[in-house]
Amino acid sequence: MIIITGAAGFIGSALVSYLNEQRYFDLVLVDDFSKSRKDDNLKGKQFSQKVERTEFFTWLEKNQRMVQFVFHLGARTDTAETNTKIFDELNVDYSKNVWNACVKFGLPLVYASSAATYGNGDFGYDDDHKIVEKLKPLNPYGDSKNEFDKWALKQKKAPYFWVGLKFFNVYGPNEYHKDRMASVIFHSFNQIKETGKVKLFRSHKTEFEDGCQKRDFIYVKDIVKVSYFLMHHRKNSGLYNLGTGTARTFYDLVNATFGALRKKAEIEHIDIPKDIRESYQYFTEAKMDKLKSIGYTEKFYSLEDGVGDYVKNYLVGKKYY
Repeated sequence: MIIITGAAGFIGSALVSYLNEQRYFDLVLVDDFSKSRKDDNLKGKQFSQKVERTEFFTWLEKNQRMVQFVFHLGARTDTAETNTKIFDELNVDYSKNVWNACVKFGLPLVYASSAATYGNGDFGYDDDHKIVEKLKPLNPYGDSKNEFDKWALKQKKAPYFWVGLKFFNVYGPNEYHKDRMASVIFHSFNQIKETGKVKLFRSHKTEFEDGCQKRDFIYVKDIVKVSYFLMHHRKNSGLYNLGTGTARTFYDLVNATFGALRKKAEIEHIDIPKDIRESYQYFTEAKMDKLKSIGYTEKFYSLEDGVGDYVKNYLVGKKYY
């Protein structure tokens, strides 16, 4: 059995699909399944059973002997959420319980961290453990992810193999339920369909022109390939960046979206909403040497290829992966 928490969500459901493609069907999906908006993410996929998030640890006590691997992808990911108690409960405490269960039962673990831990990038975007204590995230979500990373690195008892993946800006199919937190590609596609134009954030920093803020955009299909690689690798534990290693502007992203639709780009600028303006990252770029050093050699999708696949094969027609 392979456990996937957050299995009904964006990245979790994509991982279920990829594992099915690799002929893995004995999957245990853990999530809050009361949210029906995510149901379509799992339609047509093969798995053994669903376990409610609140019942997972009771289930694991009874079934741990049949489990081979744990992917902990479940989390509250709303970067505009300000209630720290929600993050403490779902992103920190729940993750500690997953970690401790993996220690107790001798299970390998891959969990989702985030590039939001890097904040403004004052210490760069290097997945060196030495800088984790120094990092200053810009919002409670980033704080919660960094708090767990710090906690994990301090533990004397750890799973025999564990990895925390610092996801950069992930985009791709199965994010229809994410509303405001969906990728800019998703929102751009819908704006083009409705108005023929795309609205991009103005820059509120003099060193960046409007629309020229840069992010490391990574296609979800690359995320699941790396996760699969780690499931078999099972050595070199630690924190790892997971981006492409190349920052691209939002202009590049929007132009790729227009290009995939064979339309001429029309772009307007709007102010960054005040509730996220102070926590908005203007630049992210993953340093990817560490993952490559342990033997990952697959090429990542370019922005143009990833956006093209996403738009043509999923967004047009609202298809799922």
